[in-house]
Amino acid sequence: MGEKPRHPQNHAGQNLKDSLMTFSFSAGSPALWRRATLLGAALALLVGTSTASFAQDKDPLIATVNGTQIHQSDVNAAEEEAGQLPPMSAEQKQDYMVQFLTDMTLLTQAAEAKKMGDSDDFKRKMEFARKKQLMETLLQSVGKDATTDEALHKAYDDAVKSMPPEEEVHARHILIRAPQDDAKASDEAKKKIEAVIARLKKGEDFAKVATEVTEDPSGKSNGGDLGWFTKEQMVPEFSDAAFGLKPGEFSGPVHTQFGWHVVKTEDKRTKPAPTFDEVKPQLEQYVVRKAQAELVTKLRGEAKVERMDKKAETAAPPANPAPAK
Repeated sequence: MGEKPRHPQNHAGQNLKDSLMTFSFSAGSPALWRRATLLGAALALLVGTSTASFAQDKDPLIATVNGTQIHQSDVNAAEEEAGQLPPMSAEQKQDYMVQFLTDMTLLTQAAEAKKMGDSDDFKRKMEFARKKQLMETLLQSVGKDATTDEALHKAYDDAVKSMPPEEEVHARHILIRAPQDDAKASDEAKKKIEAVIARLKKGEDFAKVATEVTEDPSGKSNGGDLGWFTKEQMVPEFSDAAFGLKPGEFSGPVHTQFGWHVVKTEDKRTKPAPTFDEVKPQLEQYVVRKAQAELVTKLRGEAKVERMDKKAETAAPPANPAPAK
């Protein structure tokens, strides 16, 4: 935050992004939607190591482990599932993933020798992993199909229309710092800012004076320019002063937690909406989630779901039952 009077919980340009990101959904099992399980990754890789059938030139053989082949497609799949890895060269990454697949294959062979794959528990996990993979594949497909240029622009237009008009000011300030719990330092800082205001009243250029005396480090290089901001982005005392001035006016001494300021309002405007390109990632995420949620809602509505682990709920009697005839 530095010495600028910005509010610690507010950030510029978030309104449209926030309105888009408030849309969320749960299919009833949030953990399944948010986390890829190690089981699913391992099973996908195991299937790849045993069933790879690409042509040699397109999917070169990288290694064999007791006769079991590891192809480049297996390495690629393992790297994709691994997610973010520590910084390393391409050769180091290849070696790392081949060693991982080698260890996996060795452990798989040892497990198969013990016939662990024949147990009912393992078969249930395999079936769960299959269903999870099918679910994720369908959701990815639905999300991809939904992310059209038309859908993205519609979501953008709808979000812009829903944004309430919000005023912004373009302001400068000069700061003399003072600790909050030091009354003597605060009094001295106030006297200094009053002396600055006296210079401004004589017609000295605000930006030039700011460059000379402000104790806001960035203000020394840009004449105290704070750019455009909304009322909520600054601490209340500072915002009240900036928004209470007309363009071209400067304030009297303004006290905040950072010290004493003099504020000059350069201009005012209605805050413009962020451009389509600025929020495109949020738009894509919103459109994908919306399409996926609509599919889940549709399937729930068409399905017959019976819970065997809960007693059937008895329907509540009407509030005003009709009299018996």
